[in-house]
Amino acid sequence: MTIAVTAVAGHLGREIARKLIALPNGEPVIGLARTPKNAQDLGIELRAGDYNQPDQLRASLAGVDTLLLVSGMDAPDARIQQHRNVIVAAKSASVRKIVYTSIQGLEEGTAFSPVVQSNRQTEADVRASGLEYAIGRNGIYIEPDVDYIDSYKAKGEIANSAGTGKCGYTTRSELAHAYARLLTRDDHNGKTVNLNGTPITQSQLADYLNGAFGSSLRYREMTPEAFIADRTAELGTFLGPIIGGIYEGIRLGIFDAPSDFAAVTGRPHQSWEDYFGTLVAQG
Repeated sequence: MTIAVTAVAGHLGREIARKLIALPNGEPVIGLARTPKNAQDLGIELRAGDYNQPDQLRASLAGVDTLLLVSGMDAPDARIQQHRNVIVAAKSASVRKIVYTSIQGLEEGTAFSPVVQSNRQTEADVRASGLEYAIGRNGIYIEPDVDYIDSYKAKGEIANSAGTGKCGYTTRSELAHAYARLLTRDDHNGKTVNLNGTPITQSQLADYLNGAFGSSLRYREMTPEAFIADRTAELGTFLGPIIGGIYEGIRLGIFDAPSDFAAVTGRPHQSWEDYFGTLVAQG
């Protein structure tokens, strides 16, 4: 069984490819990327995989049995067609099964909702494709908060609009473990599963960060409008409102969701005590 991973030069695609490569069954893994040379360090066969190039996708999926479609990063309206290009190419290339990395989120009412809507449309397109499929809805990555620690320290706080809402964060490593199972096993075919860890509040996140980095961060709640303005000033008019919308969803409880991680993988999601403990051990 040959497995292809799209967007293999990106953070999530790369992590999933690494997890697949490390599996003892030794299934062939092919990486697709818009710029294949950016993933040469993986040591696997690489093929061109631009979501905007249907003919290229069809040729690159030749001989592939199972495909991981990593959700794109373009604007929501553009992503729907891009993902359709991959699905159509997979059908034309006689791919048997497609696994899609979707997201959790509120479909209406926040600045993140258009992104969620585009993912839900791709979910529907995957279900209608006639292929075997599995869909994962990812929780929010916790790594950006870890990467942002110096900025948090400089400000002495974590400030956003999540309030007391809990967020079912996850890590790319844990997601890679789950997607490796969805790709190599068929017991969750036809299912849509939530993939996240134990939900925590922003105050709890601050405590975990303080324990790992010796900081003394506190959490300060902002209004949704103020936080979107803050993120837009730093990240621009496209990404800023999206980030603001995610935290609005946290405030509304959208990311405080039951997780199917253990059902998919056969073990619990890594605990936050363990995850942040590994950060302490690293240095």
